[in-house]
Amino acid sequence: MQDNRRQASFMYGAAILSVAGIVIKFIGFCFRIPLANLIGGEGMGYYNAVYPVYTLLVVIATTGIPIAVSRLVAEHMTEGDPGGAHRVFRIAVLLMGSLGVCFFAALFFLAGPITNSLTELSGAVYAMRWIAPALIFVPIMAAFRGYFQGMQDMKPTALSQIVEQIFRVVFGLLLAFFFVGLGVEYAAAGGTFGATAGAAGGLICMVVIYSKFKKSVSFRKRREEARATRDAARNVKAGEIIRRIIWIAVPITVGAAVMPIMYNIDMWVVPARLSYAGFDPVAVRSMYGQLTGFAEPLTNLPKVLTQAIAVSMVPAIVRAWKKKDKDALEQNVTLGFRLALIIGLPCTVGFMILSEPIMLLLYPGKPEDAVGAAPALFIFAIGVVFLSSIDALTSVLQGIGKQMIPFVNIAIGAACKLLITYLLTGIPIFNIRGAAIGTVFAYVIATVLNYRAVVTYTGIHFDFSLTFVRPAISAGVMGAIAAIAYHVLQIQISGKLAAVCAILLGIVAYVILLFATRSIRGEELNLLPKGEKFYKIYRKLAKKFGK
Repeated sequence: MQDNRRQASFMYGAAILSVAGIVIKFIGFCFRIPLANLIGGEGMGYYNAVYPVYTLLVVIATTGIPIAVSRLVAEHMTEGDPGGAHRVFRIAVLLMGSLGVCFFAALFFLAGPITNSLTELSGAVYAMRWIAPALIFVPIMAAFRGYFQGMQDMKPTALSQIVEQIFRVVFGLLLAFFFVGLGVEYAAAGGTFGATAGAAGGLICMVVIYSKFKKSVSFRKRREEARATRDAARNVKAGEIIRRIIWIAVPITVGAAVMPIMYNIDMWVVPARLSYAGFDPVAVRSMYGQLTGFAEPLTNLPKVLTQAIAVSMVPAIVRAWKKKDKDALEQNVTLGFRLALIIGLPCTVGFMILSEPIMLLLYPGKPEDAVGAAPALFIFAIGVVFLSSIDALTSVLQGIGKQMIPFVNIAIGAACKLLITYLLTGIPIFNIRGAAIGTVFAYVIATVLNYRAVVTYTGIHFDFSLTFVRPAISAGVMGAIAAIAYHVLQIQISGKLAAVCAILLGIVAYVILLFATRSIRGEELNLLPKGEKFYKIYRKLAKKFGK
């Protein structure tokens, strides 16, 4: 029964990755917030100057190929060919390892020229070199994850992500604290080395899981089943497998690379335009740190959940599309997109209403930087719901073999961001808010174009009330409750405690409202791990509200 449920829907896997993502983000806050309070806006400027280049290389190395592996593994498993699936995985590991070594060498040896070109952020050279070794481990780890995801087993990915984050936090904070006496640029380098330690820890975790999996009964059973198809799998040359991987991966990789390119736009454009606007070098570094180290990371919080949904959607959509199962395709597509909106909408509303209280709550050691970053967070928040939607819609297009379309759409959005960021950031009254406005426009454009493409190529029509209206009403009422609670409570208790209470009250209210408005259906709750318990709660609430 449980196995059938897992095969019928991606929600089981998405739930596992979502729980892991929440744990990871919580651990991440135990890293980024103390780090920001330790090294301040200037130090975070050095720290975040590294990540646009690093993230771009990680995306190129790890985005397209794991999805291609997941898709090919899913196809082989659907056809009853586990031997072919395992051969795809082995070739992918070799391919990813070679790519990782090349990217490590490029980032390490070109760190000096790259950071010297950043004018006010040349001290980031140490951080860039210390994070470079992570590029050896991350791609190989991604190949392992793609293999298990193709079999719709998300537990290895979830566990390795948690281990990776723990290593990152422990090593990053210890080294940052150790080197802070030498200067914030060295402390920032210590913080970035956490990514290297985390990647190594995550890869070790995946190797251990894979070793145990090979010894398991299920793997031995698959190996016996594979004997009938082994000759056929061997007849498919390695070059043909690599060609198929590249054919699927390149458009996905190029499309995914546009997102970090947008962050690179901020790295190259924002400091220069702030200087043009008349801000001194210290202010430029601090404001850039507020934008990229304080405000922007918060807007990526929903991606923890929406990416979990997106990763789980791909193999489910591939199976439905390959079998021409229209009902299963529509169920997975509409449910995935709706869940993305259900996650993104309350985050948009909450960040807008409580932007400054949230900043002061998270960064009490740097109140000036927190207040300075709040307007950027308010603007970024508008784009959160669109950013959440992009992941789900992109997965649909990738699953049906239209992986080039999301690339074109996000590229159009990035071009608009470049223009808007360049124009507005150079105006003193806009400053870093101009970059935030440009980012929001990019997300809106990409979402609208992706949505149109999904409707065109799948022929699926979304229930307007169920998909858009009910979640929007729930998020709006939640926002009103949180705003009233904060303004009432801050009169009686401290602002920080009032913010915590308002956030918790808003979360509880939103969950109840989702049940009350039937934004989530009872049969969908049954698809979750331990879904029967959630379904019982749903029925009680539905009965109470007369639904």
